[in-house]
Amino acid sequence: MSGDPVSWLVIEPGWSVTASDGSEAGKVHEVIGDSGKDIFNGLSISSGLLSAPRYVPAEQVGTITDGAVQLDLTPEQVERLGGYDEPPPSEEVRPDTTDL
Repeated sequence: MSGDPVSWLVIEPGWSVTASDGSEAGKVHEVIGDSGKDIFNGLSISSGLLSAPRYVPAEQVGTITDGAVQLDLTPEQVERLGGYDEPPPSEEVRPDTTDL
């Protein structure tokens, strides 16, 4: 992996994800966090079209460079990652504007 490290805030779906040994672990499926509060929870990664996304906690994310993320996990540890279930959408109460 080459290039200067970048912030988690610039990670985009489709970026390459590698294990600690440099082997391919998949692609970024989703970035999980709150950019407004600069809280990075982790990544959802996908290793193929038919595979369910796996959750990588922020603590296991190593070096982030432009277009690539290297994990602090071996390929075997990546295989054992749990699935990622999207959290339910936040409930946001908005004033009813249909009567205006």
